[in-house]
Amino acid sequence: MKKRFIWYILAAFILSIIVGTMLGENASFVQPLGDLFLRLIKFIIVPLILATIIVGVTSAGSVRKLSRLGGKTLGYYLATSFIAISIGLIFGYLFTPGTNTGIDTPEPSSSSALAESEGVIQTILNIVPTNPMEALATGNILQIIFFAICIGIGIILVGESALPVQRFFNGLADIMYKITNSIMLLVPFGIFGLLTPIIGEYGLSVLLPLLKLILAVLAACIIHAGIVYALAVKSMAKMNPFHFFKGIFPAAAVAFSTSSSSGTLPVTMKNTQENLNVSKETSSFTLPLGATINMDGTAIYLGIATVFISQYYQIELSFPQLLTLALVATLASIGTAGVPGAGLIMLTMALTVVSLPLEGIALIASIDRILDMMRTSVNVIGDASASVVVDASESQREINKT
Repeated sequence: MKKRFIWYILAAFILSIIVGTMLGENASFVQPLGDLFLRLIKFIIVPLILATIIVGVTSAGSVRKLSRLGGKTLGYYLATSFIAISIGLIFGYLFTPGTNTGIDTPEPSSSSALAESEGVIQTILNIVPTNPMEALATGNILQIIFFAICIGIGIILVGESALPVQRFFNGLADIMYKITNSIMLLVPFGIFGLLTPIIGEYGLSVLLPLLKLILAVLAACIIHAGIVYALAVKSMAKMNPFHFFKGIFPAAAVAFSTSSSSGTLPVTMKNTQENLNVSKETSSFTLPLGATINMDGTAIYLGIATVFISQYYQIELSFPQLLTLALVATLASIGTAGVPGAGLIMLTMALTVVSLPLEGIALIASIDRILDMMRTSVNVIGDASASVVVDASESQREINKT
């Protein structure tokens, strides 16, 4: 069934390309299929994240083990994000996508307003919800994660009298897994409904002037996934990289179609647990966290897009500026939601940091959805690699103890 499912997804991709190319803008008639799939995914995200993180925290058994698990996960995500933006900057200079584009954009004005970032302190404060119920209602993932971790830690500290609450969330998690499995059967239809209108909307007339930019992002994403993640799972988890990529392929395909790490989370959890044999304890903690704070694909995009805009306006970036960009983008990824279009928000911040004109965003806006699809796939593959590596580390630790 798993092999057939992968073929169904590939068939959906091919059919999307054919139908989208043939019908052009008229291909939008299949959009309701994609909209239905997205609504079903959004329908399960909040209860799934709440239940699975509480289960993941309580299954750790102790606050000490939970701290160790969180430290490993966060360290892995920050390290790979820094590598990702470094690769993005390198590929930006290798491909020089901002030269000879033949496209026009408004000249930078002296009165251009710079985007104001909230700052590190405010970003951290915003993680703590003033009203947990509001966070659940609005789908604020970072606040939901914080709330779930607090409940999980509380259950551990209270002990036996909190077992009924723990059993409730265990049952809720099992229910959400079962609902997720049912929704996953619709993945090929969702991909077809989401991808076909995009292919119909973007023709060669839009893509050709920015082809070097698209190829640069694509090449950097492939290199990052094919080398960094492959080496990580091979060296730290002793897993065959081909097995890893095959196991996570359905989630990467959904991420490509939806451009949402958070929206792909149910598929990512299912693939890592069933195809990559990651424990529910580890995946329930690392994957929801990664869907929110791990933005390797976005980091690649930021590096290349920033270099692209600097080349277009013929503004040289100094090494200190590039280093500042790498550090700020790595840290800022923690506060960026895993939703479509989040990359443009981070790009605004990145351009502000290195004093580049914000008008340059207009150059990329027309193809941002295409770039978003590529970078989101990398984000999701990165989440899975972290889950595999952390789970292997925890398993090895248990073996050493015995």
